[in-house]
Amino acid sequence: MEITTILGMLLGLGAIVVGQVLEGGHVEALLQPTAALIVLGGTFGATLASFSLPVVLKAVKDAIHAFLPPKNDPVQTIKEIIAWTVKARQNGLISLEQETSKISDSFTLKGLNLIVDGTEPQTFRDTMETELATYEEHNKTSAEFFEAAGGFAPTIGIIGAVLGLIHVMSNLSDASKLGEGIAVAFVATIYGLVTANIICIPIATKLKNQNKELVKTKTIILEGLYFLQAGENPRLIEEKLKSFLPESHREK
Repeated sequence: MEITTILGMLLGLGAIVVGQVLEGGHVEALLQPTAALIVLGGTFGATLASFSLPVVLKAVKDAIHAFLPPKNDPVQTIKEIIAWTVKARQNGLISLEQETSKISDSFTLKGLNLIVDGTEPQTFRDTMETELATYEEHNKTSAEFFEAAGGFAPTIGIIGAVLGLIHVMSNLSDASKLGEGIAVAFVATIYGLVTANIICIPIATKLKNQNKELVKTKTIILEGLYFLQAGENPRLIEEKLKSFLPESHREK
């Protein structure tokens, strides 16, 4: 569970509600279904029009990762690579074929299969670097989706406010309702800013940061398998791969 995402969103929304109350306003004044419909419908309609359907479906699916991050343990990855290196030095590279049945990660599996099949080192590196670049580019799209939504939301909020003001101006004959009508109109602007800055952009940022960490782990795998194929000493490989980790993780 990514507790910072939940706490951050709750804190942001809570601060707005508490601020409204401290200013003497009512929470009910912020609850405007029409404004929510305009902002949410307009924002995600514009975002949907900007991306292909597969990207949209992937983004919706990946949004859960902002709250439940994908499994990523670079320390354990290094340990596995060192174990494979020791086994390869004792029994030869072909012995690693037994390990392929235990691997669920497609990137690692492809790398090991290339090594077992006797692929030339440069061909191995070129193939895996292409695979890594494709993986990184593919994973960017979900963050870009929510980033785009965060860009559209404030503008759609302004559109909602303008629509509300048009309604107010058409009822100028009843002066007693002008203040309330204008206040309701500007709720759409608040919805747009909240959707952008407390929901969409934080999710996009979280996904981008997770993608960086996942790519770093894939890079560790690529380099580790390359060193393994070259027959380097396991201890030397470990020291090289530890350089990818922050200082606090290296002792593990």
